[in-house]
Amino acid sequence: MTGIIIILSVILLAVILVQIGKVNELASVIRKDENQEERDNKTQGVWMLIFGIAFLGFCFVSAGYYANWMLGYGPHGAASAHGGLLDSLFNVTLFFTGLVFLITHVALFWFTFKYRGQKGRPALFLAHNNTLELVWTGIPAIVLTFLVVKGLVAWNEVMPDIDPSEEDVIHVEATGWQFAWNLRYPGEDGELGVKDFRLIEPGVNELGQDWTDPRNHDDFMASELVLPVNKKVRVSITSRDVLHNFYLPHFRVKMDAVPGIPTYFIFTPTKTTEEYRQELKKYPDYNVPSDPEDPESEPLWKTFNYELACAELCGKGHYSMRRLVRIVSEDEYEAWKNEQNSHYLSMVHNTDSDPLKGVIVEAEKKSRTEEFSNLFESAINTDVEEDKTLDLEYVYFESGSSALEEKSMFELNNLIEQLNKYPEVNIEIAGHTDNTGNTEQNFELSQDRAVAIQSYLINNGVDPERIIARGYGASQPVESNETEEGRALNRRIELKVL
Repeated sequence: MTGIIIILSVILLAVILVQIGKVNELASVIRKDENQEERDNKTQGVWMLIFGIAFLGFCFVSAGYYANWMLGYGPHGAASAHGGLLDSLFNVTLFFTGLVFLITHVALFWFTFKYRGQKGRPALFLAHNNTLELVWTGIPAIVLTFLVVKGLVAWNEVMPDIDPSEEDVIHVEATGWQFAWNLRYPGEDGELGVKDFRLIEPGVNELGQDWTDPRNHDDFMASELVLPVNKKVRVSITSRDVLHNFYLPHFRVKMDAVPGIPTYFIFTPTKTTEEYRQELKKYPDYNVPSDPEDPESEPLWKTFNYELACAELCGKGHYSMRRLVRIVSEDEYEAWKNEQNSHYLSMVHNTDSDPLKGVIVEAEKKSRTEEFSNLFESAINTDVEEDKTLDLEYVYFESGSSALEEKSMFELNNLIEQLNKYPEVNIEIAGHTDNTGNTEQNFELSQDRAVAIQSYLINNGVDPERIIARGYGASQPVESNETEEGRALNRRIELKVL
């Protein structure tokens, strides 16, 4: 409301000044004062000169005042390998355009005063002047040629493409949509899987990833852009709906995200987030409270974070496309990456949206092997009796039968590998059922299933003396048999380290 009142007051003042001018003009006509026009010209010339000095002074003072907040100045030097080149290009361009700005505005306001209308001084009209034509055509042409050449050199330096399969580079894909960024990283294979817009399924497959491509199986999504310092990064940029713009201001990275036309950018971060904060810490402007209403809040430098923004006005939710960017050490990056989960394995695999439902894919095999190995070693090394037992959750039987399903063999082969690795370990295979049906039949089914696993292990080279097979029927439930979820958990195969 205060801003509206100020604007209305300025408008009212302007109207009053215009009306005063008109009244003064009418009064001079009535008085037939021949010197009034000359006095008006002088007054306007003086005020234009004053305004010009104030305007140019404001430009220089404000530039100095906000220098520590502008990219390329103060603490905001480029945080990427190529950024210094772009800052240099900007400064050269600013020098020439600033010089023209200064000369033209000084001339504009000085000439308004110097050559104001005066009695007895006629105006001089120059229809043509070859010298002036050459000067104001030749000089801009030379300067622009210099700037274009320098710009081309910078463009070729910062925009060469690379093959991620042939060079040590981190590949990230950024897909813009109204109103967010999907950030996709490759998994252990180092390759991003293919996409098809016809496969997009909101909430499940936002990017249209083709799940029949094994390269998609270990790709993971991230809610923030995390990158290691001093490591080359290639960002593939695209859009799912309208024009967006991938903008990392502190790294001097800016590229349109165009539907149907993939673009890219390559850059190397040179300052971690913490290093950049330490640079800000040196400046008083960034040692003020981060929350102006809370004097006890952390200083501004400590709350700084790099950001990913959309620099294209893409709709009313444009502001919400901001994403956090963290630049960390390579060890921190690897630790973060190892914590991420494959989108396919965690969200899609074995669901109705999975064309490979029931198939053990390569990306799953590695994680299952590592998971089982860790559980088995923990059971061996623990002194807590309860922790010596683990579920064989990926062992499946045909319904109501002791016949092993084919997809169970991978888990059993993992068990064989661990038993061969630890030949001194003996185990018990325990079969359990829910309480549905006849008690005696449940006991027999659990026993037969435990024996089926025992037989598979023995047939694949495990010493029979090391394996005990027992069926417990429904006598040892882990959940209530009153619900289907509880009964499903009670139907299980357990492995116990003896």
